[in-house]
Amino acid sequence: MYKRIDRNAARKRRHLRVRSKVAGTPVRPRLNVFRSNQHIYAQVIDDAAGVTLAAASTLDEAIKALDGGLTVAKASAVGRLVGERAKARGVAQVVFDRGGYLYHGRVKALADGAREAGLEF
Repeated sequence: MYKRIDRNAARKRRHLRVRSKVAGTPVRPRLNVFRSNQHIYAQVIDDAAGVTLAAASTLDEAIKALDGGLTVAKASAVGRLVGERAKARGVAQVVFDRGGYLYHGRVKALADGAREAGLEF
């Protein structure tokens, strides 16, 4: 018998392995990324207080208005939006948490967009 491949379970294992080493602090919160088939979400989280400082996704009205389907361009716009919201809350540096996903495609575009907005990581 062949072992069934469960991609989401493998991603969750990778995420737990990374999360054992990466944590957001008040000085340097964690920029978390979640990618689904239809949308991409980003949150800036202070793990010490258990508080989300800023969030953005493709479900935001500003991002929905962009033309086209789910693209790298929309992921980049989500990165810029979460970066702007984090800067408004006084966050300049973050720790990037790719959520167990490869640093490629939409995840990379979101990270580049956040850097364009002024976040450092």
